[in-house]
Amino acid sequence: MKRHIFFDLDGVILDSMKYHARAWIEAFSQLGLFFSEEEIYLHEGAIELDTARTLFTSRGVIPTKEFFESAFRLQKRLFLERYVKLVKPYPQVPDLLESLKKDERKLALVTSSHAEILEKVFPKTLEKFFDVIVTGDKVPRRKPHPDPYLTALSHLQADKEDSLVVENAPAGIKAAKSAELFCVAIKTTLPEEHLKLADLIAEDHTHLSELLLDGSLKREGKG
Repeated sequence: MKRHIFFDLDGVILDSMKYHARAWIEAFSQLGLFFSEEEIYLHEGAIELDTARTLFTSRGVIPTKEFFESAFRLQKRLFLERYVKLVKPYPQVPDLLESLKKDERKLALVTSSHAEILEKVFPKTLEKFFDVIVTGDKVPRRKPHPDPYLTALSHLQADKEDSLVVENAPAGIKAAKSAELFCVAIKTTLPEEHLKLADLIAEDHTHLSELLLDGSLKREGKG
């Protein structure tokens, strides 16, 4: 049974990825680029110049730093203006977090979102469950680099063997595995074929709760 659990935010705690994706799609379209929702999901948590270059080169564009920064500013503005009020936690999340805390687990929230976005979308009622919150602007490199999870490990003074990550996208899974952490992926935004680097795959939040609370990891020889 893992005592330290690190949760990604978008697509794991919050049902928010469809809104982030729509804002990215609208921002890129205003710049003359057109992408599908799945393409955005595949780069979730890692849409920045060095990690998402292939998004642009696939459309025949060699992105400059200035181009990407303008796209990022536009996406953030669209998200805050049109979508932030629609974001809510997945229904099962509050009970899951409360049960984990009652079980004396240590929880960390590890997100590529910047603190100013977290302030707008993250319910205050959920903050009490987390011992550590790591945002993308507080680490040298965001996901898919291991820095966010290594930072959370350090803050919690946690042993890697006693820790587990919950993610929903390839960049987050890669970050967890690069940090040498056990990773459970949840199928909220992408099918299983894109989550195969994870150690286990949860079908939904009900299945995730079973894995984390009911000893399923131990029964499968993973705890």
